[in-house]
Amino acid sequence: MIWDCIIVGGGVTGISAAIYAYRFNMKVMILAKDLGGLLATTHIVENYPGYASISGPDLMEKFKEHARYFNIPMVEEFVKKVNKAKCGFEVKTESKTYKTKTIILATGTEHKKLDVPGEKEYRNKGVSYCAICDAAFFKNKLVAVVGGSDSAAKEALLLSDHASKVYIIYRGEKIRPEPINAVNVEKNKKIEIINNTNIVEVKGDGKKLTHVILDKEYKGSNQLNLDGLFPAIGLIPQNELARQLGVKLNDKGQIIIDENSMTNVEGVYAAGDIGNRGYKQAITGAAEGVMAAFSAYNYINIAYNDFSDE
Repeated sequence: MIWDCIIVGGGVTGISAAIYAYRFNMKVMILAKDLGGLLATTHIVENYPGYASISGPDLMEKFKEHARYFNIPMVEEFVKKVNKAKCGFEVKTESKTYKTKTIILATGTEHKKLDVPGEKEYRNKGVSYCAICDAAFFKNKLVAVVGGSDSAAKEALLLSDHASKVYIIYRGEKIRPEPINAVNVEKNKKIEIINNTNIVEVKGDGKKLTHVILDKEYKGSNQLNLDGLFPAIGLIPQNELARQLGVKLNDKGQIIIDENSMTNVEGVYAAGDIGNRGYKQAITGAAEGVMAAFSAYNYINIAYNDFSDE
């Protein structure tokens, strides 16, 4: 079987693209290592139209329910390779090779690492990149969030519901969350901000994180005792598949797309956080996914003239 469109990525963008591709009467499927994407690791979403306040996992479950309603295949498999073929493209997972006329890359981003000694060693032993996933494990514990963005502030606020103390460690002069979250952080008595400071090493007893080393003294010591550490310092585009296909990237590693979510490679489209658009939100990712699906639909109409298997 040759699919009309395979979407790589199962977050807001990928599922939105799949729903519209289905409505365009395309044979479409989703391949994703983890269905739900980064939004499924978000505590509370309050800026997606139609939901005044909803958890990230609950919102993504609504998306998946919508796709299931149309019986859109959503396969949780890691895509390790894509390449051009005689009729479109081949998409290879660990267990199977799929053929498709078009590809939509909605691969999103992954969490940036601190890249300091001990971070890798104590991952899942106190170091976590997802507060919503792991906050409950730190009830009445000492934890720290690294970063100064809105994401860092939201991580700290969530952790404060569980931990006894939450530090925000930021290399800059002042954290820069959205105004409402800045107020909430300031009012929260459990949260303490350590500015102009970096973590230079993560330490533990071999089994779990016990403390971190700072590049300057805080309250008379370079050592800060912690049970949990949550880096929130940015995201890295997951662009390996794009590189395999010869898709052009910008200097940040993001896929260069036009207003119709088209890349420089015919039949390959991209949308969401992986793209080079400036504003990255769930609602804009969903819209870009729709545009990518429509572009793929138009391309097939021109290149193949129908939607039948070949």
